[in-house]
Amino acid sequence: MTNAEPEHAAVLAESVASIGGSARPGQQTMADAVARSLDDGAHLLVQAGTGTGKSLGYLAPALVWAMRSDQRVVVATATLALQSQLAGKDIPVACDAIERVLGRRPRTEVVKGRSNYACLLRIRDQLGADQETLIAGADVADAVRTSGADAETVLGAEVVALREWAEEQARDGGLADRDDAPAHSLRAWAQVSVPARECLGVNACPYGAECFVEESRARARQADLVVTNHALLAINAMHGGTALPDHAAVIIDEAHELVTRVTGAASSELSPQQIDRVAKRSSSWLDDDLSVELLDVVDALRDALDETAPGRVTDGQSPAALAFGVVREVTRRAVSAMSQGGEQADPERSQAAAAMKEIFEVAERMAKLEATDVVWVSDRERFGRQANVAPLSVAGLMRDKVLGECTTILTSATLSIGGSFDALAGDVGLRRSARLDDADEPADELAWRGIDVGSPFDYARQGILYVATDLANPGRDGIAGDALARLAELVWAADGRTLGLFASQRSAELATDHVRRELPGVTVLCQGDAQLSELTRVFVADEQSCLFGTLSLWQGIDVPGDTCRLVVIDKLPFPRPDDPLMQARQQAVADAGGNGFMQVAANHAALLLAQGSGRLIRRTDDRGVVAVLDPRLMKARYGSYLRASLPPFWTTTDADIVVQALQRLADKA
Repeated sequence: MTNAEPEHAAVLAESVASIGGSARPGQQTMADAVARSLDDGAHLLVQAGTGTGKSLGYLAPALVWAMRSDQRVVVATATLALQSQLAGKDIPVACDAIERVLGRRPRTEVVKGRSNYACLLRIRDQLGADQETLIAGADVADAVRTSGADAETVLGAEVVALREWAEEQARDGGLADRDDAPAHSLRAWAQVSVPARECLGVNACPYGAECFVEESRARARQADLVVTNHALLAINAMHGGTALPDHAAVIIDEAHELVTRVTGAASSELSPQQIDRVAKRSSSWLDDDLSVELLDVVDALRDALDETAPGRVTDGQSPAALAFGVVREVTRRAVSAMSQGGEQADPERSQAAAAMKEIFEVAERMAKLEATDVVWVSDRERFGRQANVAPLSVAGLMRDKVLGECTTILTSATLSIGGSFDALAGDVGLRRSARLDDADEPADELAWRGIDVGSPFDYARQGILYVATDLANPGRDGIAGDALARLAELVWAADGRTLGLFASQRSAELATDHVRRELPGVTVLCQGDAQLSELTRVFVADEQSCLFGTLSLWQGIDVPGDTCRLVVIDKLPFPRPDDPLMQARQQAVADAGGNGFMQVAANHAALLLAQGSGRLIRRTDDRGVVAVLDPRLMKARYGSYLRASLPPFWTTTDADIVVQALQRLADKA
């Protein structure tokens, strides 16, 4: 390290060198911006394009700052998978570099939600009535799973394996993290874990001194850097900071998903089946009259939902709203009756009471029909209708409980929408008027900067954006015949090698059937044919195959190289016009004097388009075409706004040019 070189720069250089990488200007600019924000307290939005190396770009300055200031940093990722990737790959590299540069090694820990850890109370005291019939021994689980045994036998073997593994973790000082567990199903894990609501708490639980969750939290309190996920960050904000240790800064990775993840964490559902299960579970501790009343509530809610058309509930005198009030009243009395045992109540009673209290609180929230919430009725394929509630906005929660309490850095490959950070900044509670120029110093706790550090890719040379302006606008009945014909032509020219991103499962299936029929020599995989992980594996292994699917493919798939030469988007990904939450958010913007369509629907579409088109170029030697079969991207008034969110590909509307370019690429492959 030279005298003039900041410590974070030295750590970044050491990290990159240790993995055989080379200096990237965008990564260095990002690291400098993160270091500055941590020092002066201004919030930061940093767009770091694919290939920048953003993880090390924020880890190097964050770890240096945490160790020098003796203050903790939290990193929140969008998913548990990304959390594990950080903890297993990027953080060890950065920690090794810190140790070489500073002479000390930082402590890092991963913190997950309570249900991601095994529960010793469930394992030791609540084995279940069928445990005596289960096959013992962890080594038996795999054999039973592959033997053709019935589902219940397989489930039993998996549960036994999980119980033995958890006891080993307890003896060896482990955390019984689900990611480290033997192979198992979701049903099996549910028998050895507990929802957060039903946890007795460390003081009331007979195994509180050994609790894996409490141990994970204790370790986090000793760490310099804690890795968690967006949902737990939201839960921490909603519940007074009880889920995460005290911290002075938060770095939110994949921040384009933050609003969706926080909304999900702050949302709830209520269904007749849910109440029925809890009522039966609680019947042992309720008198007969109240038990019957609870079962009557199940029928009352079902009837009310059946009378209510799917969509938003706004009338406090509607059948659904009145039913919410009835559920609230009866479950309130049930909670009171079940709580009379105090601290001496047995664990099963306490957990059943907690489940009943959750239903009461959800029903109470729905019955209030507050302006800050959106309540609606939805149809489910198998179980009929249910009620839903979600926050109209998460900006207030983020502003008051995250941004208002510590320095917050948000980063992603796609944060700029329509060429500006203002949309995302507003969604998380930052005001346009509080944005700082580069030379400005923060004057208040909500001051922020926005920076785009670019990408190492030369998009104009590596990729083509093709918009099919000669096709008709997409309709509501799935992809049309002219678009199917164009799709098949493009797939033929690319010799397969296509990722198809569709607005609906119906369109994906229609496209799959058409291409299979027109191009029988091309393997076309369709989401729903098998597990998505298996389809992706086959897609990567067979370079001339195609993978067609819906929303989960727009953001999560990373397939560099010859496998993906063509990304096809059949329709601009606006939210469904009958989505009650999006409708409500658009109306709220309009009521405030704004343009609800542009600020909600167009921003939603722009973000997904940026993510979807970003699937094409993943390395500096990737080449290919993003084909949008929706002419509105060029012809509509909002088209230029959406295009401003995309990578700067060379753009054309000439199908012949694109077909020839794809053929040349196929010939070289």
